[in-house]
Parts: sequence; structure tokens; C-alpha cells
Amino acid sequence: MKLVLVTFGCFLIFVTFLSLSRSPRWWIRVTDFPRLQIAVCLAAVLLCYALLYGFDGGGNGVFLAAVAGALGYQGFRIFPYTILAPCQTKKAAKARPDASIRLLISNVLMENRRADAFLALVREAGPDLVLAVETDAWWGEQLKALDRDYPHSVKQPQGNYYGMHLFSKLELESPEVRFLVEKDVPSVRTAVRLRSGDWIDFFGVHPQPPVPHEDTEERDAEILIVAKEVRADDRPAIVAGDLNDVAWSHTTRLFQRVSGTLDPRRGRGMFSTFHTRYPFFRWPLDHIFHEASFTLVRLQRLRSIGSDHFPVLAELHYEPGAAKRQEAPEADHADRKEACEKVAEGKETAS
Repeated sequence: MKLVLVTFGCFLIFVTFLSLSRSPRWWIRVTDFPRLQIAVCLAAVLLCYALLYGFDGGGNGVFLAAVAGALGYQGFRIFPYTILAPCQTKKAAKARPDASIRLLISNVLMENRRADAFLALVREAGPDLVLAVETDAWWGEQLKALDRDYPHSVKQPQGNYYGMHLFSKLELESPEVRFLVEKDVPSVRTAVRLRSGDWIDFFGVHPQPPVPHEDTEERDAEILIVAKEVRADDRPAIVAGDLNDVAWSHTTRLFQRVSGTLDPRRGRGMFSTFHTRYPFFRWPLDHIFHEASFTLVRLQRLRSIGSDHFPVLAELHYEPGAAKRQEAPEADHADRKEACEKVAEGKETAS
């Protein structure tokens, strides 16, 4: 039993140490995802070893200290996404309907054929904007049912798991499908007119995940290109989609600092959206970030629609004065330099 605990503990320590690397190699970056699961396993090893073998002896103490250190680091990374942490986005005090926007995002899973479940969820939630990703031609046909209630749309069906559809009840201005890094991975940018008459910008993204033979240079570049555009934009912005990255990763935190956006999950929970079928192996892949002039009315992970991702619903309230009450992340010189280097590296890898 001791050998099993030591072997497993050393493996968890090694994985924790590996996650400290900034390398874009896929087999390193996947260690960003299961931080909660690794922390739970480290806590179990620490408790079992301490109860069974105690702290006596130099070897026991060193091992337990190393496990505790790894557990502390994993806890440090995931703590902001627990209810014990302070909320990054303030709760809206008095939300005016005309200044609020309700957004539903969903990775529908291209092979999923339960379009009826998704459409029923949209009707029930009543969002102003619907962003669906992994939409192929079949999904495009099924989603035509939304055209009556959502007269404004951007449609980019693709059979490679990167199709994207945006439906809006609100007026859109200059909507465009863009291929920021890879020629077959689209994103959406559009201006959206709130019922109050205010204009905001919306960015929909779905870059590639780290998988065998696919490192993260292109993913990181696309995320950071959008971050730089948000920072340079004169309008308040919302960025949403399946980023194929977790909220606590270095890249996503760098994205927040470069863009100056807030994460409404921080202080409210992880809202893990992937994988629907494996409760222990879940992490937050589907994101909604916003500029500091929005406050939060509602944030909810919705029921399964047959996909491997849960949909997410967020309602944000636009109140320009909120930017003075909410501390937006700030990028320093090192962050801006790193972002430029990652964008250049991603574009070079994709070319």
C-alpha cells in the first residue's frame, strides 16, 4: 500500500510540476485541465499516507511536504473559481431590461442529433443571443427554426467540428466571419444594439484544443488576437464561446489581463461544462467574458442537450458607471510582450 501511495503521489507531483511549464506542447498543456481532480487525489494521498504511516522519519516528512506543496499550488489556482473567493463581476443592483442582454452559448456536438432538445432549451431560456458551435450543414438546417424569433444571424456551417451559428433578436451591425489564425477555424465579430440604443461588440470564438499532434500555438494566438482587439475597441465588449481552455490556465488569465475583461464565474463557482457524461472529469471550457461596464444579472449552467458540453446562460447588465466599481485585470509590459510573441508563433505555426 505504501508503494502504491508513493508512486501515485509522485506521479501527481510530477503532473503538477509539469503544468508550471509555459510550453505549448499538447501533452504539457492538457495538465492545465484537471486541476480540481488532481487536487482531490493529492488530498486523498496526503490523508491516507499520514493516517497509515504518520510523519515520523525523514522520508515520510519529505514526501508529505511535497504532496502538500503540490496540493497547495493546485488549490491556489482553482480557489478564485470557488464560492469562497471574492466575485470579480458585481451583481447588478437594478437591472433595466432595455440595458440587459441575455446570452446562451452551447457546443452542440456535431454528431449530436438531438436538435429538438437544444431548440426547446432556447425557447425556454429566451436568450437575446444564441451562439452554437460545432454546427455542420445538418445542424444548419435544424437551426432554421430559430429564424422567425431571431431575425439577425451569422451562419458558418462546417463539417470539421468548427462550424458556428449566431442568432440574435437584437440588431447586428457589420457582422463578419473571420479566420484569425487557421483557414478552417472561424470566429465571429459583430456589433450588437441593445434595446437601450447602446452599441456593444460581441466576439464568438472556438479555437482548436490541445490533442495529440495538435499543440496550442494556434489556439493561444486566436484567443490573444481577440484580447488585443477588445482592449483596442472603443465599445464595451463580450467574448464568448468554447475556448478549449480552462478558466485557470495561464493563457486564459493572460487573455483577461490583455483584454481587461472580467469573468463572472470568479467567486461563484466553476460552472464546469465538459464532459456531461463523466461528473468527476469535468472542467470549465465554455466561457463568457465581459468588459467592466457590465454587471451580472444571472449565470447558469443549463441541462444537457445530448452534447458532451452543457450549455451556459448569462444575463449581463450594461451600466457604464460599473467600470469605476469593478477592478479590471491589467496587462503589464511582460504580458503585452508575451501576447505578441504568442500571436506571432501561432500564425507562423499555422502558415
